[in-house]
Amino acid sequence: MSSALLLAGFVAFGAVTGVAAGVLGVGGGVLMVPFLTLVTGMPQHAAEATSLLVVLPTAAVASLVLQRRGIGDLGVALRFGVVGAAGAAGGALLALALPGRSLRVVFAVFLALVGLRLVRDGLHTERP
Repeated sequence: MSSALLLAGFVAFGAVTGVAAGVLGVGGGVLMVPFLTLVTGMPQHAAEATSLLVVLPTAAVASLVLQRRGIGDLGVALRFGVVGAAGAAGGALLALALPGRSLRVVFAVFLALVGLRLVRDGLHTERP
């Protein structure tokens, strides 16, 4: 694959990830880590590290846009962010202690559980 085609693919996927983050409120990692590992063959540790670096500006921009529309509480978000940063440091150390294969399984199980919960809640939510 040519480097120009690869770059175009990354740009397109980055745009899709940004839109999904803004529309669905998901961190880009939900989409980006599987893309980087399955499509580009990037190792799990590197994919997660790359995703974390990308998520920061994406989440910040989406949060500011929503805040300007009167949705969300930026102060609460920043407080969660500070605590989350401390947790992320611990999580990164734990991820580094796991073999890549194990980390991939943990990530897949997490995504499956979240997906099942969303489906269950969606099916049982009362409609207005």
